[in-house]
Amino acid sequence: MAILLIDRDRPFAQRVGLACLERRIAVAIAENVCEGIRVLLDRPVAAVLVDSGLLRLPAVDQAKLFEAVAPGVPVVVLVSEEVPLPERVRYQVLGFQVFAKPFPVDDLVRKAEALTAAATIHPDR
Repeated sequence: MAILLIDRDRPFAQRVGLACLERRIAVAIAENVCEGIRVLLDRPVAAVLVDSGLLRLPAVDQAKLFEAVAPGVPVVVLVSEEVPLPERVRYQVLGFQVFAKPFPVDDLVRKAEALTAAATIHPDR
């Protein structure tokens, strides 16, 4: 099963991609949400990891969009230190998981492993 990483930071995306591939996790990388939506329409993924800085819609509309395109697929929002606590909580209340930057790439890959393992257990996603 694959994950989708939506992030315009190419060096970071490449590090995540290589670390995932070392653990036999396929990775699709998109530089913006529109590209990510196209990926989701083309193939199933176990999880979506998205940089909060790329989310342009209000959080509730963003949640509806991801649910409409990839029902039941967990979405992890990667937030920077500058993102205020109320915004982080808003993402969590809407069902997104939140992962605060900076973090070691290995931590994110372990999260991706857990999400792909859960998708293997629940293949209907």
